[in-house]
Amino acid sequence: MNINTPYRTITREQFLFNEMRIVASLLSEGKSEKEIVEEIATNNLFQYPTERMIKNIAQVCLNRFKEADSKELVELVAKGSSDTAKQACLFLMMNYYRLVWEFMINVVGEKYRTKNTSFGKVDLNSFFTQLQEQNETVASWSDSTVNKCKQVLKKSLVEAGYLDNARSHELNHILLDPELKDIIEHTQNPNALIAFGCM
Repeated sequence: MNINTPYRTITREQFLFNEMRIVASLLSEGKSEKEIVEEIATNNLFQYPTERMIKNIAQVCLNRFKEADSKELVELVAKGSSDTAKQACLFLMMNYYRLVWEFMINVVGEKYRTKNTSFGKVDLNSFFTQLQEQNETVASWSDSTVNKCKQVLKKSLVEAGYLDNARSHELNHILLDPELKDIIEHTQNPNALIAFGCM
């Protein structure tokens, strides 16, 4: 992850597991980005209320895949087991958003490294406080934006199996899929593995 990558909010762009699965399936069929967006919008494959929202989120999913530039990751998300595909989606999210990357490495990865798997509001709060002190962009975000980002990060941990539910205060041990581990090791960001408890 390039340290010059700007911080983006993740208020609207959630974990999007089902949407990523749909986009991955269409990508694995060899369809172009334009064809994928059109097919998802025409058939409302995301079951969203507006076409604008459908196209917007379809593009977000495509951008995550494009950033990683990995056919193997597309195949894993499209055809892997639910757990493996969710782990791959989390990596794609980390790879695309600097905010998610730093949270997963500096907070979650550090928890696994130090074998302190307690997790709570204080961890999210201190992460954002530190970021706001260090970065003007994050410092300019409103309280409601920061709170929404915290919710998305926590929800992503639940969806990827790190937390049992939103009220859980204990990080689960993650069993990273061997195939996914191998793929991550050969990307530009192999140090992402710390976020999956692989030291």
